[in-house]
Amino acid sequence: MDSNKGIVAVTMPKWGLSMTEGKVMEWLVDEGTSMSVGDAMVDIETEKIANTFEALDAGVLRKIVANSDEILPIGALLAVLTTDDDLTDEEVTNFIEEFQANYIPPEPEENSTGDGYSFVDVDDYRIRYSQMGNGEKTILLIHGFGGDSDRWLFTQQPLSERATVYAIDLPGHGQSSKNVADPSIHGLAQVVLSFLDALDINNVELIGHSLGGAIALKIAEIQAERVTKLTLIAPVGLGPEINQGYIRDFIEAESRKEMKKTLQELVADPNLVNRGLVADMLKYKRTDGVKESLGKIAADFVNNEGLQNVDLRHVFSSVSESTVIWGSNDKIVPAKHSENLDQNVSVHILEGYGHLVQLEAANEVNALLVG
Repeated sequence: MDSNKGIVAVTMPKWGLSMTEGKVMEWLVDEGTSMSVGDAMVDIETEKIANTFEALDAGVLRKIVANSDEILPIGALLAVLTTDDDLTDEEVTNFIEEFQANYIPPEPEENSTGDGYSFVDVDDYRIRYSQMGNGEKTILLIHGFGGDSDRWLFTQQPLSERATVYAIDLPGHGQSSKNVADPSIHGLAQVVLSFLDALDINNVELIGHSLGGAIALKIAEIQAERVTKLTLIAPVGLGPEINQGYIRDFIEAESRKEMKKTLQELVADPNLVNRGLVADMLKYKRTDGVKESLGKIAADFVNNEGLQNVDLRHVFSSVSESTVIWGSNDKIVPAKHSENLDQNVSVHILEGYGHLVQLEAANEVNALLVG
């Protein structure tokens, strides 16, 4: 948001490095509503998934500028808040007209999918990663099975306001090397440790989702002294049950229909899985080496009986601060795995959300992560 003499411009946010535009889905408040910081304002759909945009400033929602179903570039005017009750309608209109006259959409090359990403060679892999922020604290985001750094679309930027935040594409995923020499959780953890070595990161807070949670736990088991805090979101490694059918279907899915149905298992609201996300996953799946690598990785942590092969509950005792976050409606890894953990673990179950809770309930999860 941008302000001028008691008038605050509400603009299209930039969530993630690859976002160039967003679609206004639905306004959740009416003109004339008094807004506080953190109040839900409007649902916005990106190429990946939808999210609720919250007020960044307090004020009265004086004028809604962007209509539902309108697609706008980042920075475009969505609405206007006012913090001065004496402002006239003419002054608000003049502000909107001046903003629109001076607004220039970002150049495509400044917001390309490559913007902000880097590569590093470690352990015979080429690893893609992104970096945001330059705070003293360092955070590493580790995605789950079949994902990539875009799983942190709504997470990395908020965290970067107080820390240096890296998001990595694991081997076999995203734009990192697809052939995986050691598909075990231990092997993947060793690659992440080599990544930290390459970037000279000695102390790090690990935030891992699903399989990334198990990898974070394994890293803490190998080098506990390096891990300042563990935050696990719907992690593998805390219980036996897992949705083997989902893993199998994700590996085998080849059509839009199959992929969409499979991805909808990840969320409580199936409408969140849009065409862009389905297309991205199919493009990734069709890359040489991906299906084979995913199969090898899955075979390591899920046995023939469809149960998890790994138990990492004991690792919590060696980490001074740990948090576990789960969606109550997780269809992939059940939230009951959060029960009876070490007493130093802070557990948060978010009601009504699924496995991708950091995308479905981004604002709630971010509040826990930042807090």
